[in-house]
Amino acid sequence: MARHQRRRAAVRVPVASHVIELVPVSTRPGARVLYVDGVAQSYVDLVDPTYLHFDYVRRMASVIDAAAPKREPVDALHLGGGGFTLPRYLAATRPDSTQVVVERDAALLDLVQRELPLPHGDLRVRLADAGEAIEAEPAAGYDLVLADVYEAAKMPAHVAGVEFAAQVARVLRPDGLYTVNLTDLPPLGYSRVQAATLRAVFADVCLIAGRAMLRGRRYGNVVLAAARKPGRLPVARLTTRALRDPVAGVVLHGAALDRFIDGAQPLHQTTSPSG
Repeated sequence: MARHQRRRAAVRVPVASHVIELVPVSTRPGARVLYVDGVAQSYVDLVDPTYLHFDYVRRMASVIDAAAPKREPVDALHLGGGGFTLPRYLAATRPDSTQVVVERDAALLDLVQRELPLPHGDLRVRLADAGEAIEAEPAAGYDLVLADVYEAAKMPAHVAGVEFAAQVARVLRPDGLYTVNLTDLPPLGYSRVQAATLRAVFADVCLIAGRAMLRGRRYGNVVLAAARKPGRLPVARLTTRALRDPVAGVVLHGAALDRFIDGAQPLHQTTSPSG
């Protein structure tokens, strides 16, 4: 007769400005969901780190997979750690990769490191603000920069403008790729501004989102990908992955992205984000 395993209890950490919770997933042993102020921020599967529950994380992972040939190690900078879902995925799929993770929330970082063992390999963690951290990085040091930075469910203004995008471009190698997650709601005004912002800095930009999002039917996540070199984005592969995703997605690139941007202007740090 099989012995029943004791289910892990939820962990709740109230701090000065917010509440962090780590809640077990009953249907997947070893999986937990990280909540910040009641909003699911990360889904972590310690047994299978290649299982990516949220669609926007799968879209960001498709950019990782497109960065270089399969299993070839890369140097990656993660801006925003959360539960370290993508660092775990990258460590599992490209085992010899070098990774730096920047997280500004000390209480969140402490909880994750205590309750969710970090993956093995060359992974360094820095407690810092993403904007300040990237300015300190050397030029052309990374193949990938992945940004998932939030404050009160919004992307902070100082990481949303042309100035920040230019710092990302500076730390990327010539063939490097940048991918960023953002949240938006109909009519996707902020996504248009962010696409225009990356277009002002990078030679090649695309947007990946679910069909319902692009039809203006729901609030949700939009992923942008960008490259310094023209034609560097593997749009055909990204499109195939998006179409095959359990939440079917669309890739906007070239003229289709032009139509989506529809005259939106790039954001500068002196400009208040809107939309």
